[in-house]
Formats: sequence, C-alpha cells, structure tokens
Amino acid sequence: MKSIHILLVEDNEGDILLTTEALSEGRICNHLSVVKDGEAALQFLNKSGIYENELLPDLVLLDVNLPKKNGLEVLHIIKTTEHLKQIPVIMLTTSSAETDIMRSYKEYANCYITKPIELLDFITAIAKIEDFWINIVNLPQRKAY
Repeated sequence: MKSIHILLVEDNEGDILLTTEALSEGRICNHLSVVKDGEAALQFLNKSGIYENELLPDLVLLDVNLPKKNGLEVLHIIKTTEHLKQIPVIMLTTSSAETDIMRSYKEYANCYITKPIELLDFITAIAKIEDFWINIVNLPQRKAY
C-alpha cells in the first residue's frame, strides 16, 4: 500500500477533524501531522524545537488564515527555502478572495482550493485531493534534510 506523509496546517478544530476523518477513509496509508499556526508549521518544516525528529512531509495542506504567521507568509518561506521548495503546497482555505488566490499562485502554490461549506462536499474535496496528489501525481522523494 502506498504511504504518504501530509502536514496539515489548520487552526480550526472542526476542519482538522473533518480532514483527518476524510483522509482516514481513503485507500492510502497516510501519516498525518497537524500544526495549528504558521510559526509551528515553519518549526515543523525546519525540524526545530519539539519537531526535531519529524520527517519532512510529502505534501502540505495550508490554510490562509492562521494565527502567528498567516498561510501566505508560510507559503512564501516554503517556496523560497532550498530544502523545502520542492514540497507541493495545497492552499486549503475558506477564503475565496481573488487577492488570496492570486498571491498564492504568485508565491508558487501548487493549487488553491476553497473549502466547501457542506460536510459531504468537504469530504469529497479531501478525497479528490488525496486521489489526485497521491494516486495520479508523482511526488518527489522525501529528503532526510
């Protein structure tokens, strides 16, 4: 069975629960790490502090509206840091603001998905993310860093 490590950067407990459940129902053996703010995401990715023993993720699901450091700032740092820039970043957010969409792509987000409001639509969206980014796309091999 194919396995992938996903880093979910999300501060909303409900969305964390929904995403976790949707991914657990999939056909892929996922390792899901969750952090709840932008600073923790960067610590995780740079293996600092309590995250020093974590492996780099294969894929990042990143919310735009985060405490401490917003998702667009985190995205910019990921895509301008040599050992991180190859990791695909999916902006998964409630924001449908054109400025957030444009800035995300300008900062090299791999895709931008506005979270559906309806529960079944949200679960379907996560399943499609999983199917495309895990079953169809060839991701770069994880680096030890």
